[in-house]
Amino acid sequence: MADTIVLKIITPKKIVMEEKVDAVSLPTFRGEITVLPHHTQLFSLLVEGVIKIKRDNKEDYLAIGGGYLETDGEELHILVSRAYNQSEIDQKLIEKSVESAKKILAQSKDLKERSEAMAVMRRAVIDTKLLKKRKARTL
Repeated sequence: MADTIVLKIITPKKIVMEEKVDAVSLPTFRGEITVLPHHTQLFSLLVEGVIKIKRDNKEDYLAIGGGYLETDGEELHILVSRAYNQSEIDQKLIEKSVESAKKILAQSKDLKERSEAMAVMRRAVIDTKLLKKRKARTL
């Protein structure tokens, strides 16, 4: 790898990744951006979604929670509430969670319960996107 950027992904529980990569595409509150080596200095708010990490002509994907990114073009720090890869997702658990959230949304009047159910639904959509990325790569 001639030109790389050091990617460091940090959650409150652990350092998820720290390695040299070619590019990272991330969901920001204004849309998706791609950070390459020698990128101009940037500090941005990240939203829940899927990030794409390119290295050695391969692509990997992670689902992330909201957070921040900071880069100086040499290093890219991603501070997020959570980050996990495709192997950590259980399709059956997603389906079960969605069904439970739908019941809460249909029956509950409590704003907190409804808000939590909507968060479960958002994460389920993100997890499903991440699983589809894995299936697309294996075809």
